[in-house]
Amino acid sequence: MTTPTSTQPATLTVEEAAQVLRIGRTTAYALAREWRTTGGRTGLPVLELGRTLRVPRAALDRMLSGGTASMASLADLSVGRETKSEGGRRS
Repeated sequence: MTTPTSTQPATLTVEEAAQVLRIGRTTAYALAREWRTTGGRTGLPVLELGRTLRVPRAALDRMLSGGTASMASLADLSVGRETKSEGGRRS
């Protein structure tokens, strides 16, 4: 991704960020909730604007290029999903 232009907004909805990350809507909202409850240590970076959540494009770019703690959260969720599909067994 690049810096925002007239065709690229500075913020994305959680659903739009989920599409960029190729994850589901529910997973994206779970990561946004994690961001809010951990004070921004892990999860999907979001801004709270009243009752609306927005993902700053710059934060998403940093997360994708830097392998931050937020990416670790994505990996944890994908591992959790795999174990559920295997009948709850952990390897």
